[in-house]
Amino acid sequence: MPAFFLTLMACLVVTLAGREQVRTARLSGALGKGGILLAIIWASAIATSAIAAWAGTLLAPMLAPQTKQMFVAIALLLSALELAFLRAGPAPREPTRSAGAIAIVIFAAQLTDAARFLVVALTLQTGEPVLAAAGGAIGSALALTAAVMAGSEWEARVPQKLLSYGLAGVPALIAIILGLSARGIL
Repeated sequence: MPAFFLTLMACLVVTLAGREQVRTARLSGALGKGGILLAIIWASAIATSAIAAWAGTLLAPMLAPQTKQMFVAIALLLSALELAFLRAGPAPREPTRSAGAIAIVIFAAQLTDAARFLVVALTLQTGEPVLAAAGGAIGSALALTAAVMAGSEWEARVPQKLLSYGLAGVPALIAIILGLSARGIL
């Protein structure tokens, strides 16, 4: 169960403060808080987390235990950098109303985000791909569901820069501790 809870919390934090949160809130504000957007978010989170966990199982036999721990540290550091420096682009003037197009965009964004990299890393570290995938999917989907429910009010009410900088410190600190531990310094 630690794989599930670690991945759930890591993906929830990284997604909550990430740029996908803003994009999803903008989409919800433009298109409405409909069930289609929520279904796309949940399906995409499940599919991308499963792909990430599968990638972790492919990498696992190739890495030594200390290398796996260093991989987790690097994943956490990259997620902290993503939170601190990458921002959502400008809002589209006229978003598409095509569910297929929205699904492709959300799927591609989630497949390459920090949360999925954390699913890969925690699958490697824990050896529990199903639990890591489930935790990653639920954590990311819950965070994005909050953005859908808030809609256009998300950017007005949530200090996104402050949230991003504040939450970037958590994975950065854990990454430093894990990295030093993997190198035998701690």
